[in-house]
Amino acid sequence: MEVGQRLPEILGKDQDGKELKLSDFKGKKLVLYVYPKDSTPGCTTEACNLRDNYERFLSLGYVVIGVSIQDESSHKKFIAKYQLPFPLIADTEKKLVGELGVWGEKKMYGKTVMGVLRTTFIADEDGKIVRIIGPKEIKVKEHSTQILDL
Repeated sequence: MEVGQRLPEILGKDQDGKELKLSDFKGKKLVLYVYPKDSTPGCTTEACNLRDNYERFLSLGYVVIGVSIQDESSHKKFIAKYQLPFPLIADTEKKLVGELGVWGEKKMYGKTVMGVLRTTFIADEDGKIVRIIGPKEIKVKEHSTQILDL
């Protein structure tokens, strides 16, 4: 996906099995953040940073949605443990990460592996991508500031 394109209509199912669609959020700006794995240090730091600034996102007309390839059960535990106020899409079949182009090769501990490339997509009220923050740019401790202080 690139800036100027619309996000896919079907985003996927959240931690409660509810299907989320892009059209559900028409009129709202959308922060769709894709992260590698629930409850890992970097992903937890990123999620908690977004949680701690969630009211600011809402006040500015944003909806925040997380996406990773773990299942609904894993997401429920992650949400409960860290009191996350936003939904997490369980993309176990890697459909959405594939469509977004964020499933690919990455280096982990000196080895090349396939995995989710941490990426954030920011879309306007019509679902059109206005900004993409890529894996090399994201600072998990200050991700909210990166998103909101354009």
